[in-house]
Amino acid sequence: MDLVRESVAFFDDLQQRVDIGLRHQGYLFVARTDDGALSQRNLVAAQRTWGLTDVELLDRSEAGRRFPYLAPDIVNARFRQGDGWLEPRRLALELARASGARIETGVTVTGFRIDGDRARGVATTSGAVHADNVVIAAGPLSGPVAKLAGLDLPLATVRRQKLILPDVPQVPAGAPMTIEFETGAHWRPAGGGAHALWTAPAPAGPPLDDVPTTAEFAFGLLNPASDHALARIVPFWKEVWASSRLQWWLQAGQYTYTPDRRPLLGPTRIPGLAVNTGYSGHGIMGSIGGSRRAVDAITGKLSPADNPFRPDRPMEIRAFDVL
Repeated sequence: MDLVRESVAFFDDLQQRVDIGLRHQGYLFVARTDDGALSQRNLVAAQRTWGLTDVELLDRSEAGRRFPYLAPDIVNARFRQGDGWLEPRRLALELARASGARIETGVTVTGFRIDGDRARGVATTSGAVHADNVVIAAGPLSGPVAKLAGLDLPLATVRRQKLILPDVPQVPAGAPMTIEFETGAHWRPAGGGAHALWTAPAPAGPPLDDVPTTAEFAFGLLNPASDHALARIVPFWKEVWASSRLQWWLQAGQYTYTPDRRPLLGPTRIPGLAVNTGYSGHGIMGSIGGSRRAVDAITGKLSPADNPFRPDRPMEIRAFDVL
């Protein structure tokens, strides 16, 4: 939670100076069942103890009044206006520009330069790079990169897909991200249409540079007969599915999970070699706070005993998050 708070504060400040596409349009979790509604009530009570006092629990009538596109038979909804999203590409480019660092693309790391027992840089297809400290922050490819140094990181990669619909006039431009609580299927406004996702548990696979997509993913979200269709809580998606103008495409990438679903931040057993990876689907939300802690751990400002994300920590296995 602290990682997320720090990151959000950073994004809010950065948005005042540079447009990174940050939009606080809220997250709206909608329950269709009594069990789901009870879980939502319990979650709101827990979130308030964590300091999220602005989370609202809405009954059916209030949710329908505030968000008239919702199905009339929902049971309740959980809403927080302060939640939102940004454009990762804009953020990455601005961070790269502001860092002043030299960035090279199209270059492959082929190994690590080890002097004695300490990492002193990396070998690449364009030559050696010398550094007193090396950080592996390669997302899904962090595991294979670490193996070049003889490290076996506890990481699993899982494919995640995104459905992009460029022109959906039924989508209200100011709507929050709208999520079915029971399945995790969700959508949010984007341009003149929407982005839609379903992050149900999926088997781990090998890290890939080019992650394939599957049409079944799109049909699962769009076909009203699906058990996780967007139309289950928002009826206008039936109109979208039936429209002869419907256009869509898919993107795919990989989330990198650790056994306890918390990132790996800080020095490894090899002096001079650290990691900043394994955010388990929460990379943007935890990126700024996580990166600062990784730097603090490398410089000694954060001791191993005070670093709950140190790579050699004992881990308790947790299930995949739905969202």
